[in-house]
Parts: sequence; structure tokens; C-alpha cells
Amino acid sequence: MQLYVDSANLTEIRHAAAMGFISGVTTNPSLLAKEDPSLDIKSLLLDIHASVGGHTSVEVVSTDTDGMLREADEILTWFPEATIKIPFIPAGLAAVRNLANRGIPTNVTLLFTANQALIAANAGATYVSVFLGRLDDISTDGVQAVRDTAEIWDVHGLESQIIAASIRHPIHLLECAKAGAHIATTPYKVLMQSIKHPLTDAGLAAFLKDHEAMMAKKS
Repeated sequence: MQLYVDSANLTEIRHAAAMGFISGVTTNPSLLAKEDPSLDIKSLLLDIHASVGGHTSVEVVSTDTDGMLREADEILTWFPEATIKIPFIPAGLAAVRNLANRGIPTNVTLLFTANQALIAANAGATYVSVFLGRLDDISTDGVQAVRDTAEIWDVHGLESQIIAASIRHPIHLLECAKAGAHIATTPYKVLMQSIKHPLTDAGLAAFLKDHEAMMAKKS
């Protein structure tokens, strides 16, 4: 399972990318809204893409098909490698089909069921983003939605990549990998939590202490 960072914060993205295990970034209007409003969105997105060099999802904000397509075309003038993020609404599905017919990658977002993911895949989505954390928030098993989606993909050999989104904690990350997601797009904080373990820290401290003691005996 590949790991993307779900963020629009350039400092976070650069730090995650520098560690070498991130292969993409997903953004959305809410994440962009958290950043300095004086920042130029185009420049920020280009800097984000340059920091990782892999997948970069950029979301449209129009709710009609023509508006989505106009936004997509503008984004692609900024950087042709962009993946266009489209909400799962009827107008969005029509936009996905149009973009797919033109060979432009899309990431269909705000999916909460395997049925929705299947429909998005049939519309031509390159990626389908299943939001498990928000399902958990309403006392529904979000991981099961990912698991159901992956099972359908296995049965039918669908090509769209399953993205586990709305990751809340490291256990979500583990369970999505076991469930069969191809990608997990994960907040920076959760990635850092997943790296840390007290036994790793204690073990390293012990190794360094023993090394210092050994060197002291030689001197």
C-alpha cells in the first residue's frame, strides 16, 4: 500500500517527502483554507507538487460539469501531471467520464460505500477515495467500506486504485493495508504517530549508551 500525505501545508509535506516514504499528496479546499490566505494557490500547489514529484490531487470547487471541466483545464495548464479531484455527484461523474475520455487522471472523492466506488470506477475514475474516518464518526464501520470495495475489485479485476481517505489514527492505516487499499492518504500527524514507538526510542537509547560505555573503556 502506497502512502500519500493529506495536507496543503508545505512544511509538513516537505518533511514527509524528505523521509522518502511518501509517493503522493492529496489536497482539498478545506486543507487549503487552513493555510495563509495571502498565499497564491497556484504557486502553493506547484511547490507541493515539486516537493514530492509524484501524485498530486487538486480538487475542483464547481458543482456543475462545465465548471468542473473549466477548472480542470486551468489546473492542467499549471502542471500537466495533476490528478483532478472530483466530488461524487452526478455532475462530477459526467466530468470524470469526459476527462477519462481525454486520458486525464481523476480522483473521485467523498465516497462512503462500495457501491459509490463501483459507480465512480465505471465512470472512468483513476482513483476512488473511500472516506472511512467520517463513517466511523457516525458509528459506521469505515474499514468495512474499504474492505467491501477491495473485495469487489478483486472479484472483477477493476483498474481504478482504491484510496483510503479520512484516516484518523495509525490503526486506521494498519486496517486499510490489511483490507486491500492500494493507497492511504494520511494526515501528517498520523504519519508521525505511525513512525514513533517507545520501544524503538528505548532501544536506540540503550544502543547509544552501550556504545559510549564501550568507547570510554578504550580511551
